[in-house]
Amino acid sequence: MAEDSTVRYSDKDLAEFRALIEEKIDKAKKHLDLLKSSYMNDGNNGTDDTSPTFKAFEEGSETMSKEANTQLAIRQEKFIRDLKNALLRIENKTYGICRVTGKLINKDRLKLVPHATLSIEAKNMQK
Repeated sequence: MAEDSTVRYSDKDLAEFRALIEEKIDKAKKHLDLLKSSYMNDGNNGTDDTSPTFKAFEEGSETMSKEANTQLAIRQEKFIRDLKNALLRIENKTYGICRVTGKLINKDRLKLVPHATLSIEAKNMQK
């Protein structure tokens, strides 16, 4: 590497990360669609012909599961947004550079957490 160039991942590495991130975005969007369709459900889960006790139980759990699904959907939307931001960092070739230390984030960490912006070293400094 030339001395004046900043430390960064190669275009080949960035292309691999892009493919990984795009795949994760696709999966995350499918998961989000499932969550949204389950809490936008009209509430009729085909239990009209079952016992009234079960029906009452289900209505109570339905409210809880709607709240849980809403929380999961919010987290999923944030995850997708973080992944899209990672794609932007790939575009401007800053992907994989720790925003605290300026060093490269370990490849294995990025494969597990592709939207990471902190190295383990920087993350530990926050504690």
